[in-house]
Amino acid sequence: MRLLVVEDETLLAEQIREHLVQQQFSVDLAFDGAEGWYKLSEYPYDLAVIDIGLPKMDGLALIRKARQNELKTPVIVLTARGSWQEKVEGLDAGADDYLTKPFHTEELLARINALIRRAAGQPDPLLHAGPIRLNSRTQQVWHEQEEISLTAYEYKVLEYFMHNPNKVISKTELTEHIYDQDFDLDSNVIEVFVLRLRKKLDPTGELKPIETLRGRGYRFTLAVS
Repeated sequence: MRLLVVEDETLLAEQIREHLVQQQFSVDLAFDGAEGWYKLSEYPYDLAVIDIGLPKMDGLALIRKARQNELKTPVIVLTARGSWQEKVEGLDAGADDYLTKPFHTEELLARINALIRRAAGQPDPLLHAGPIRLNSRTQQVWHEQEEISLTAYEYKVLEYFMHNPNKVISKTELTEHIYDQDFDLDSNVIEVFVLRLRKKLDPTGELKPIETLRGRGYRFTLAVS
């Protein structure tokens, strides 16, 4: 999952990114509203965390602009302690959830995971696709009753596939979601991850969960519930 954090307090922004990266998210930072709007409009994010008190363009204006431009990225707005007006204004502007400063990063993580599942139509952290099960909370994967050992990037690829079943996903889209913005993007590495996933998820070659569409990308063929 690829996230955008728009926060002008540099130390807080870096702390949030560090914690989320440890949880296998790819995280981009923006330190004012104008930079936040540029990144939000240019890159595909699974969720954005936006502070209200931003320079150049405040968080409310940023969220309104995103919604006016029909960007449906889920948004968690960060508000000041005890300011119920900011909470109401944030939700009215188009935010999906709010969190009051100061907060524990564990609470932010829980809200992020819940909102991503809700946006994907998956309120439960446990995803089922035939014999494959994925727990997005514990980041564990099973085939039947056997747990499968995946690298961090293999897990990211599989999670994105299972949140987007039957969707044609290009290498570019997949790359942008699993790598940080400043990472050296190499689509050939995606092929390696997909090849490894096929071997681990479908050792007999009978299940065929990941279809290659020549010139277009990949499609996760199993129904997800």
